[in-house]
This record gives sequence, structure tokens and C-alpha cells, in this order.
Amino acid sequence: MSQPVKILVVGCGHMGISHAKAYHAMDGFEIVGVVSRGEASRRKLLDTLGADYPRFSDYEEALAATRPDAVSINTYPDTHADFTKKAFAAGCHAFLEKPIAETVAEAREIVDAARAANRKLVIGYILRVHPTWARFIEVARDLGKPLVMRMNLNQQSSGDMWHTHRMLMNSMSPIVDCGVHYVDVMCQMTRSKPVRVSAIGARLTDELVEGMYNYGQLQVTFEDGSVGWYEAGWGPMMSETAFFVKDVVGPRGCVSIAGVKEGETESDDIDSHSKAAALKLHHAELGPDGKFARPDEILDCADEPDHDGLCAREQEVFLNAIVNDTDLSDHMEDAVNSLRIVLAADEAFRTGRMVDL
Repeated sequence: MSQPVKILVVGCGHMGISHAKAYHAMDGFEIVGVVSRGEASRRKLLDTLGADYPRFSDYEEALAATRPDAVSINTYPDTHADFTKKAFAAGCHAFLEKPIAETVAEAREIVDAARAANRKLVIGYILRVHPTWARFIEVARDLGKPLVMRMNLNQQSSGDMWHTHRMLMNSMSPIVDCGVHYVDVMCQMTRSKPVRVSAIGARLTDELVEGMYNYGQLQVTFEDGSVGWYEAGWGPMMSETAFFVKDVVGPRGCVSIAGVKEGETESDDIDSHSKAAALKLHHAELGPDGKFARPDEILDCADEPDHDGLCAREQEVFLNAIVNDTDLSDHMEDAVNSLRIVLAADEAFRTGRMVDL
């Protein structure tokens, strides 16, 4: 494609701004408009870019006025299915922030619509473009089977971030919204079919819609005997002690992300969500004397991309898919699968029963 891809940016919050920075800087994209219900958020995005792109408050109006080649959807999950299907109907490719939808049925409709329209759909699984996380997954695969995968991301939030979290929880809990990332990582590590899910949770504030909870932990069992848990909590009451645990154990040893230290990074800092300054690899092998045969290794991950750098990598994937017509079938199916698992965990918590997949 000799001309840049004309893209409409929908949603001007944290992720919308980060992705807009990538489009603004890349020769392969041309921003043709930004969409948000609030003028303040549109103005913040444009001030951040130092540009004055056309502004809209109505998505359908923006689609008709700008006639984009692609749409970047960075809105709350309850709009994802509607906005994405309208993008495909208008002949646009779509970048869609995770999770792909609120329900598995909606996720399937989105994927089917992408295929029917012959348009590209990239879902914002930011850890998939992170070089350190790719190495983390690769090292974990060498630890043998079964694997024990332990992960969390608790966020002590206040002010604007607590407002964002409450808005997200109008439709889904933290273990659903964030859990898709880490369940996706577990599936990549095991390369095995998940067979059952259980969960616990707690409602730690009355500032939520009825029936919602702001702390949860899910547990997944895989066909190969591997197990994993993921814990997530949002709000001003959350502890910042051990808020970032990324640890995998196998018969041959363990590997951990050792990049975030308590007291040095705040849990609501978006850069800390994917940060991985180093991997620590422990070998389980014992020598003739019964002691460890090999010392632990620190695998340096210096100069890793920051959050905006990772968003730029996601948009490089999106641009490449459009220009070179890459097959995204596995990518889309993996997004549906990870959503299916975390929604089963939500069901397990609400019913108090283990869910077979």
C-alpha cells in the first residue's frame, strides 16, 4: 500500500493516547479523526500529540465523515462488539483493545464479521509484542511438564485511575478484564488445552454496580496437568505488597520476572504492568553432593520498550497485517479462547462451583 492507512482513533483515554502516539509517529498511518464522548479527553489526546486532528463525539458520524481505512477502538468493553462490527460494515480494518468483547458469543460474532468482510482484526494483547515476555514464555517451555504458573497484578488506584476502574467494572471484573492477558500467556507456555476453572473473589467497596466484585483470583487446570492462578484487585484499599508476581515452576526449575520491586513502582503505574527488567532462572538439578549443580542465572532484559514503545510495536503488527495480508486466524481464535476461560472463572466465582471447559 503506497498511501498511508487512514485511521480513526476511537477512545481518548490511556490506551487511546498511547496508540495515537504510534499512529502520529508512523509513516504508514494517517490519523483522520479522534472520537470521544468528552471534549476534555479529546483535547488531552491532541495536546499530547501537538496536533489538531478532526474531533468527533459520535462514532457513526465520524465513520461517515472521515471514511477511514482502519479504526482503532480503545473504549470500554461494552462498546467493543457494536463498534467493531460497524467498522467492518464500513469496510475498515480494526485494532481492538482487549478484551475482545463482554461475552464469548459477542467475541465469536466479531471474529465472524472480520472474516465475512475480509478485514483485519488485531486485538491489543500487548504482552505478545514484548521481547522479555516472549523470552519468559520460551524459558518456561524448557522447564518440563507439568508447569505451575503463578501470576498477579493488583492495582492500588485512586483519582482518575479509580474512576477508570469503576467504569470498567460496570461490565466486568478485574480477573476478566486483565485476566485475558495472563491466561493467554499460560496457554502459550503450556501449549495444552485448559479443562477446568475455579475462582474466588470479594466485593471490597460499595462503589460498584450491584453484583460486581473488585478482587478475584482464578485457577486453571490444563490437560497436561499444568496449573495456573491469576489474581487481580483494583481500588484504593488494595495492598502494594507483592502486587506483581510472575513466576513459573516446572520439574527442571523455575523462572520469574524480577523487574518490579516493592516501594520503587506504584501498582497503578501503567508502565509497571509489563515491566520486566530481568528474568531469574533457577535450575533444579542436584549434584553428587545433593546440592544444586548450577547457580541461578539472571537473564538481563535491559533496554526493553516502555509502554508507548510496546503500543508502537502493536501498531507495526497491525500495519503489517493490512499491507501484507497476514493470516490472523490463530490470533483471533486465541483472543476468543482466553476470554472464554476468564468468563468461566467469573461464572465459577458467582456460582461457587468449578466450571468444566
